[in-house]
Amino acid sequence: MTQKADIRGCADMQRTVRMNRRGFVKAGILGATGLSLADLLKSEAKANAPVQSRRPNAIILWMRGGPSHIDMWDPKPDAPVEYRGEFGVMRTNVPGILLSDMLPRCGRVMDKWSILRSLHHHDAGHSTGDQICFTGYNAGPNPDENIYPSCGAIVSRQLGHLTPELPSYVMIPRNVPGTGAAYLGVAHKAFETQADPAVRGPFRVPNFTLPAGVTLEQVGDRRGLLNSFDTLRRDLDNSGQMTALVRYQQQAWDILTSPAARAAFDLDSEPERVRERYGFMPAFNPQAANRCGAPAWSQRILLARRLVEAGVRLVTVDLRWWDTHVLGFESLRLGFLPRFDQAYSALIEDLDQRGLLESTLVIAWGEFGRTPRVNNDAGRDHYPNVFSAAIAGGGTRGGQVIGESDSRGAFPKTNPKSPQDVLATLYRHLGVDVTTQYVDNSGRPHPVLPSGRVIEELF
Repeated sequence: MTQKADIRGCADMQRTVRMNRRGFVKAGILGATGLSLADLLKSEAKANAPVQSRRPNAIILWMRGGPSHIDMWDPKPDAPVEYRGEFGVMRTNVPGILLSDMLPRCGRVMDKWSILRSLHHHDAGHSTGDQICFTGYNAGPNPDENIYPSCGAIVSRQLGHLTPELPSYVMIPRNVPGTGAAYLGVAHKAFETQADPAVRGPFRVPNFTLPAGVTLEQVGDRRGLLNSFDTLRRDLDNSGQMTALVRYQQQAWDILTSPAARAAFDLDSEPERVRERYGFMPAFNPQAANRCGAPAWSQRILLARRLVEAGVRLVTVDLRWWDTHVLGFESLRLGFLPRFDQAYSALIEDLDQRGLLESTLVIAWGEFGRTPRVNNDAGRDHYPNVFSAAIAGGGTRGGQVIGESDSRGAFPKTNPKSPQDVLATLYRHLGVDVTTQYVDNSGRPHPVLPSGRVIEELF
């Protein structure tokens, strides 16, 4: 018996040795091709990810105020100092692509995202630029109000909800100029979180909070009474606005009473290490706040990831306020660029590790760039003639630069792109038909986009 056991043990050992040798050979082959076991496991995780997570969705990181393309994504190290500014440049993990040396973490994941360096349009106003970038149309008489629907409202109108328990379009924390629904009506307004997940401590969305002593059952009774009045009012309503309002109220009720929605917005359930990776707002310092604008949006970006993972089609995150006219380099150095570098790289890595990057298009941009020449206040001014955007995920190839600006970052040099091209790319990813026309309040039809072509080079 002992001899047989020894023979079986030797056979097991030989099989183990052979398996180990095969493993070592396989590992050697993988290493030669640049792949690792982690790559294989990540590929398997993506292949086995639930279908829900692979439905197309998008995150817009809206850098309102106008991020400086030269000081971030399109550095000009050979330009005179009054153009290149105070920051240096650094290599990324993609040979030939340089970034500002203030974005080291972004540089380490450059292979997962790309840069558009030849964007341009004609308007140097904040709200008017917002309108162009969110709608594809020029602003109306009051640029703070939409006369054309935003991309989020279009997505809500044409595609509807992935799940009735979650809104199709969310703004964190609240609407900015350009993000309204215009003539598509209140049913396609963004769901605004109102609460801002910027700092440590409990995060509570007001829409999910009932007054003290009020239960869902009591709210349900009151809602039944309101419905009876709404039915009467709808019978008298010829414009259709009442019907849209009731549908909007129904959606709000579904979200309020939905465990899935509450779970998606429950940022406090996120592991502390993940929240730390995205970054928290530091303790408030009035002097630093006055100098750098105290950007406080890192946790907003994490919430956006949670929402698209749960089934929201489009999330726009307000990353304001990049209007760096005065002491611009100090503002960027003290707050904006380190904060963005940490949170953006965290989002890209997080989506990738969860198997969500392929299905989630991430667009980081603002309404324009900043002037190539530094002004007398050590800052840069509004500049729509050329600017940049960062694009990741959604089936795009990372590690690319699309288009280029001239030697001083003043005008597109090759392959110019428009905000309408960015919107066309977003719409194709999500499945929106841009030739569809919607009728405004005066009865005139308007296409989803007046112009624009998909940026095929990204794919």
